[in-house]
Amino acid sequence: MFNYQKTCQNLLKDLPERQKIVISRRFALSGESKRETLESIGTDLGITRERVRQIEKDGFSKIKQKIASCKPIFLSFKKRIHNSGDLRKESLLLKELGGEKQQPQVYFLLTLAQNFERFQGSKDFYCFWTVKQKTFNLAEKVIGTFCSQLKKINKPVPLKELKKPFSLNQTALVSYLEISKNIQQNSEGLFGLKNWPEINPRGVKDNAYLVLTKTKKPLHFIQITKLIDKALPQTVHNELIKDPRFVLVGRGIYGLRAWGYEPGLVKDVIFKVLKTSKKPLAKQEILSQVFKQRLVKENTILLNLSNRKYFSKNTQGKYQIRET
Repeated sequence: MFNYQKTCQNLLKDLPERQKIVISRRFALSGESKRETLESIGTDLGITRERVRQIEKDGFSKIKQKIASCKPIFLSFKKRIHNSGDLRKESLLLKELGGEKQQPQVYFLLTLAQNFERFQGSKDFYCFWTVKQKTFNLAEKVIGTFCSQLKKINKPVPLKELKKPFSLNQTALVSYLEISKNIQQNSEGLFGLKNWPEINPRGVKDNAYLVLTKTKKPLHFIQITKLIDKALPQTVHNELIKDPRFVLVGRGIYGLRAWGYEPGLVKDVIFKVLKTSKKPLAKQEILSQVFKQRLVKENTILLNLSNRKYFSKNTQGKYQIRET
């Protein structure tokens, strides 16, 4: 592994002191917590922002006369990016090359090389580096195609379930997707859109949604609470009541509306069963249909069914909606 810190020190050592200070602070090469702006350095040195820019430019012109010694480093950088499909997300590239301590030095060296291009982050993309400008055009098409597929599938999926728009290898595909702010990968390795709760859960409600999605069955809110880290039972109960994704299907038991459960009291469920059937139904037929929607005791259903304000029994002993 290269000693990037020593390489940078050698590049800067013959510069005038002020140029050395400006470049070091601009790229955090001397242990600064972060790269500094032209304005902040100018304020500290008592000079204008434009003067700082000029000092930096003069320093770079001197450094570039010495970068021939960095050729092996630049070749290793190029190989790393090439192996990732000719494009790599900046944060990942810096960590891969510089580890935890030499990332500022790697960034500085990347800016010196002529064959690397940095794309500034935007609303849709993270910062990334490439060795071929046209690669971004390809990545953009791939990401757009995958976004369209995910919207149709409407659930997180493994990468292999997405149709590849081009003959790209797995490494390049993942590298392209990693620069997207709209497509992300969750802890289970599934890809989806960033605003999906399965990808970016936000708060108690989304975490409860994930719990039910994974268990694939209704659960009591206390059970859900146990499966959510740092949540109180009453908080979970209150959040689930307010969220239309959840349906109270029993005493404190919640299921997902996406599973076919519909909101309402047991009375409402019976009403819908009879209305949908368009004919009177026997007690067992009603019980069977209501049990598909609610996890309650038989007596609870029968008690609601006996409410003469809403339901009546015909001469054949079958139930129907009472006419108003």
